[in-house]
Amino acid sequence: MTDYSALPFVDQHATTIAAEPDLVRVALLATLDRTFSRPAAAAYARAVGCVPREASGPRPLETGSTVPGFAISAAGRHEVVLEGRHHFSAYALVFLLDPDAGGTRLRAETRASFPGLTGGLYRVLVIGSRGHVLGTRRLLAAVRRRAEAGAG
Repeated sequence: MTDYSALPFVDQHATTIAAEPDLVRVALLATLDRTFSRPAAAAYARAVGCVPREASGPRPLETGSTVPGFAISAAGRHEVVLEGRHHFSAYALVFLLDPDAGGTRLRAETRASFPGLTGGLYRVLVIGSRGHVLGTRRLLAAVRRRAEAGAG
């Protein structure tokens, strides 16, 4: 994979979760596996030529595991990094977990490059349409629900 810090910053979204960071990390990894291993996600990964295309490696997810569209390049206590590429983009999703007075602050940072004309068009379709924003917020909400259910 690529050095994600070299990829241009796209956006960051965050939520506060009423659970300890270790529980949020477990909920995050489980949610990522479930979300990106669904048939629709796998079909999309194949359609745009994602690398990796299939789920592999240890479960629960850890460094070296893959889901369609992403390889987990780091799965530490305070940072989980997913990286991938396809015909139109090279990208990373970086999840940062910080202790917070209310439990844990979970941030999802997106970094990506969109080379060429087709990459630019893809960026307009995914980023410009706000589809990426909605998907990221939905993912963070799912992690929050899972973690808070486990904390209760």
